[in-house]
Amino acid sequence: MTELTTELADALKALDTPTVCNALEAVNPSRRDRGFNIKPFVCAHPELPSIVGFARTARIRAQHKPEVRTDNISYYTYVAEGGPLPSIAIIQDLDETPGYGALWGEVNTNVHYGLGCLGVITNGSVRDIPDSQRNFQMLAGMVNPSHAFVHVLDWGGPVNVHGMEVSDGELVHADMHGSVVIPLADVQNVVEEADRIARRERILIDAAQQPGFGIEQIKAAFQRMADIH
Repeated sequence: MTELTTELADALKALDTPTVCNALEAVNPSRRDRGFNIKPFVCAHPELPSIVGFARTARIRAQHKPEVRTDNISYYTYVAEGGPLPSIAIIQDLDETPGYGALWGEVNTNVHYGLGCLGVITNGSVRDIPDSQRNFQMLAGMVNPSHAFVHVLDWGGPVNVHGMEVSDGELVHADMHGSVVIPLADVQNVVEEADRIARRERILIDAAQQPGFGIEQIKAAFQRMADIH
């Protein structure tokens, strides 16, 4: 599969990111130990549903004044026109102290959302949370009140955000738990496997909520779970 259909996108959005990770490691075992963040994020809007979009990658710094002024129009053009929509901004902060200055606040959340971007995933910082675009998700390394000398260095190249390696245009799933890259070739299988996982887990959970639950009920549940293929 080389494109994401509306039906599959909606199916992915209905899942949380841990379930996507569970399904992905089952259908593509090589992804069991990579492709997701391994350090925690601050989630600005945990009440928002999962987001699914194509990566727009960039690298930033904030600690020192830039020698060359950022071409913001070219960067925003990349966000708007650099690949399929919707997108998710994946931003690697290269400062020795990541998060020294925030690129993301009231202005950039609204600008990016208006350009078809659903959220940002960054090891840097965010701010203006109450005034940010309320539908724009932010997963960040920290919250910081200042933007300092924040500027975009470059965009469109590979980045690493909290251990998650992402290339331009890759499909990303994210929610309050974190984020994961999904190879397009695996999307259909991930959706199908997620359904099987949910049906198996429901058997054990339902059993655990009944009076008299114990080891024998677990054994019986495991037998029923094994019948789901």
